[in-house]
Amino acid sequence: MLRLILIILLFLLLIGSLPVYPYSGGWGYYPSGGLGLLLIIVLVLFLVDRRSLP
Repeated sequence: MLRLILIILLFLLLIGSLPVYPYSGGWGYYPSGGLGLLLIIVLVLFLVDRRSLP
């Protein structure tokens, strides 16, 4: 259940970080870079959790 909520939250953050409005064009790579870092952290935690299972 928690993984589903996390996936939905990451998907919403991904949609929110896309620069689709004219004023968001100057944001640069900050929103997508932060989201990428968050995605890497979640992926590592998921892989570590999976490896610890018997």
